[in-house]
Amino acid sequence: MVNTTSMSRRMGLRSAVAAALTVPLVGAVPASAAKGRSRRLDVMTFNLRFASTTEPNSWTVRRPVMRALFRREAPHVIGTQEGLYQQLRDIHADLGEHYDWIGTGREGGSRDESTAVFYDTRRLAPVEHDTFWLSDTPRVIGSNTWGAKLPRIATWVRFRDLRHAGREFYVLNTHFDHIGQYARVRSAALVAERIAGLDPSLPSVVTGDFNAAAHANDAYDTLLRAGFVDTWDTAAERGRLYATFHGYRPLVPEGDRIDWILTTPGVTTHRASINTFALNGQFPSDHLPVQALLTLG
Repeated sequence: MVNTTSMSRRMGLRSAVAAALTVPLVGAVPASAAKGRSRRLDVMTFNLRFASTTEPNSWTVRRPVMRALFRREAPHVIGTQEGLYQQLRDIHADLGEHYDWIGTGREGGSRDESTAVFYDTRRLAPVEHDTFWLSDTPRVIGSNTWGAKLPRIATWVRFRDLRHAGREFYVLNTHFDHIGQYARVRSAALVAERIAGLDPSLPSVVTGDFNAAAHANDAYDTLLRAGFVDTWDTAAERGRLYATFHGYRPLVPEGDRIDWILTTPGVTTHRASINTFALNGQFPSDHLPVQALLTLG
C-alpha cells in the first residue's frame, strides 16, 4: 500500500516512547487484572466543528473547552472530523508533547477539512498510513463521483501497540457526506472493501461522523452486513444515549447516534459513552464525542 507521506503530516516516530509508559503499582491490583487493564485502548471519535471566527461558538471560545475535555479524557486514539490545519495544530499543542497526528485535507492540501487521527505516542506507534477519497476514483485527490455535496475522505493508520507486546491493529477514520444518501451508502461499501484489503489477521477500529443514524440507515446496515460490530451495542457498560449532533442546542436524550465506533469481530468493548462535557454552558463542538474502551484481543 502506498504511504501518502507527501500528503499527510506525521511528526516522526519516537524511538524512546516505550520508556515513557506508566508502570502499574505493584500490589495495587492483582497482576492478571493489571495486565488486562493495561491492554485496554481508549478510543474517541469527535467531529470538531471547523475553526470558525463567527460568534457565538467561535474556535477562540471553544478551544479552551476542547483542551479541558481532551486533557481530562486523554484517549489513546482520537478520530477527528472537520479539523482545519491550524485548528489541528492548536489541538496538538493543547494535547501536549505525548501526542501526534496524521491526516490531510479533503482537497489534498492544508487549507481544507481533514479526517486527522491523533494518537498517544507513549502507547502507539504508526507503522503505515494512507488517505483515500470516497469516490469511484479513490486515488484521485479531491474526487467526488457519487453526488456528494463535498469531496469526502477516509484516513487509515496501522498502529503498533507498545504496551501489548507489539500487537498491531488498524484505525480507519472517515466523514460521510451530510446531503447525499447514495454517497453515504457507496462510501460505506468502499470503506468495507478497503478494510477487507488490509491484513485480515489484524483487528480494525472504524471511527467517524457518518451523518446517518445507527440502526436507521442503509449506510450503517452496509457496514454491519460487511461484518463490523457497533461498540455501542456490544459494550458491557454504556452511558446515556444522546443525539450526537446537537448544534449548540439543548441535548436530545435517546436521539440519533450519527457518530459511531465500529470494530471487526473479536474486539471486546468494556464501555461505550457519549461525552456531554461543557464549561459554563459552552460545548467544545456542535457534536458530542463518542468513546469506547476496548480490548483488541
